[in-house]
Amino acid sequence: MPTLFRAAADLVVTAHAAFVVFVLLGGLLVARWPRVAWLHVPAAVWGVFVELAGWVCPLTILENYLREGGESSTYQGEFIDHYLMPVLYPAHLTRARQVWLGVLAVVINLSLYTYSIRKARRSRRSGPLGTAPSS
Repeated sequence: MPTLFRAAADLVVTAHAAFVVFVLLGGLLVARWPRVAWLHVPAAVWGVFVELAGWVCPLTILENYLREGGESSTYQGEFIDHYLMPVLYPAHLTRARQVWLGVLAVVINLSLYTYSIRKARRSRRSGPLGTAPSS
């Protein structure tokens, strides 16, 4: 049973990392598929809010619960511990750095959405196949 808990904890960490990447860079998907904004905007707002408010993400709480159930706190030599865990849980994460990360997420997303909106406006102004509309 502990192996199942550890596997579930690893899955949660992987999903958490994917969520963080989506929060930061989901605007790139919106530039290509504007309807993704319906998923990305709430995710980005949540991610930024958690950082700025200093809250602990519920995925972190779930992962810790699963690690305890798996009778393990860390793994030695595995991908998740070496590559994902330090990104999600930096060793020296201070409150000031947490706020900085929240602000960085806002700046990245505002930049990507500005690009997406400009791109959408350009495509509306041009006709089919990128040609200017005829008068």
